[in-house]
Order: sequence, then C-alpha cells, then structure tokens
Amino acid sequence: MSQTQLLQGRVALVTGASRGIGAATAMMLARHGAKVGVNYHKSEDAARAVVKAIEAGGGQALALKADVTDPAQVAAAAARLAQAFGAIDTLVINANAHFKMAPFLQQAWGDFEAKWSAELKGAFYPAQAVLPGMIQRGKGVIIAVSSGLSRQPGEGFSAHSTAKSGLDGLMKSLALELGPHGIRVNVVSPGLTLTDATSFMDEARKAASAQRVPLRRNGLPDDVAGAIVLLASDLAGFVSGAYLPASGGSLML
Repeated sequence: MSQTQLLQGRVALVTGASRGIGAATAMMLARHGAKVGVNYHKSEDAARAVVKAIEAGGGQALALKADVTDPAQVAAAAARLAQAFGAIDTLVINANAHFKMAPFLQQAWGDFEAKWSAELKGAFYPAQAVLPGMIQRGKGVIIAVSSGLSRQPGEGFSAHSTAKSGLDGLMKSLALELGPHGIRVNVVSPGLTLTDATSFMDEARKAASAQRVPLRRNGLPDDVAGAIVLLASDLAGFVSGAYLPASGGSLML
C-alpha cells in the first residue's frame, strides 16, 4: 500500500477494469486507500488477477461481472459492492465500446449507432446506479475516460469521436446538475496509450506517434490512472466540469 493515502475510506467502482487503463486505475486507487469494485463483462480471469494483485498489495477489491449496457446487471453489481465495502462514493466510467474503424462513407448506420449507444449506456446506467446514494450523502465523484479524438478527430474514427463527444457532453451536464449536491464530475482524455487496444498498431506507427508528442513518448495506463486518482482525490476538491488531457501535451486546450 502507498504511504500517501489520498483515498483512504473511499469505495470506488471502476467499469471495464479487467485490463488496460481500467486495471491500472483500479490498482492505483487501491494503492491510495480505496476499496475497489473491478467490473468486467467477459474477462473474468483477468478481473480476478487484478483483484489478486490489489490484495497482494494489502488492498481490498471485488470482481464484479456486469454488462454496463444492461441496467439490471449494473444495479446488481453496484449493490454487491456496497454490501461488501460500504457506500460507493467514486465512479470511474471506463468500459470500452468496440467500434468499426472505417472512413465515414464506408460506415453502416447500424455499426455507427451501436458505438455511441453502447458508449452512452455504459455511462448512463452506472451513473444512475450510484447517484441516488451520493446525492443522499451530499458527496461523490464521477470520472469518465474519454479520448482526445473527441476534440481532435482522426480519419476513420467518426463513430468513436461522435460517441466520446457525447460522453463529454453528458459529463458536463452532470457536473452542472450534481454540483449543488456536492458531487464532482470530470473527464480524463487519454492520448495514444499503449494497451491491448492499441496492440494492432505496428512499432513504426507507434514511434511516429511518440515523436508528435511534446514529451516524446506514448502514454502508459498508469499515466491515465494517475490523472484519474488526482481528480478523485480531495486535492481536486474544487475541480468539476473539467476535461483533462492525459496526452503528454499532444492535445492542448
């Protein structure tokens, strides 16, 4: 466990936490004192490995199977976490909705619609599951993992950019509505981050991307997790409605 217990006493639910940014976030939240719900949909073994790693470090975690686009499954997972560890005060919206990368004229409406529908359901249902308790207690934190492509689009990413732009808009609306209840809502926006989701890229393309980043490297899952932990902590107690790029300077606002 970390000696810097920024999140001591917190209970956090991280969606899509079996791998990549979600797994790194779950483990870093735990190192800073939070008890963590590690949500997964299909990757049970990977989620249990994250829980085991957290427990090996002296933390507490629980693997929670739920399809985040299914409200009943999300509500059941949130209830299990609250029963095990107490009231949920931190939600990290990270579950990834897969999409077809293709030029716009090669996109079928069904594929396009499926991406933004799943992306927004994956934020809508977890938020609705945890917010009544946060409002009742007069405090809470929600952090959504977006993408730099919501502000700076790339060729072939129209579905992804549209979905993440919608996620950004939803979070701003929640920040406005929930602020009077003591609930902070923010967005972290990764640049190119080296996870299994980017493993399809060849090394030359990754190297070229790194050279376009002011810090001259691509991101790692812990880089994004660190930004999430910062926003979750009381150090960011007066930060809400923000869009924080974790991109090494590749996106400057």
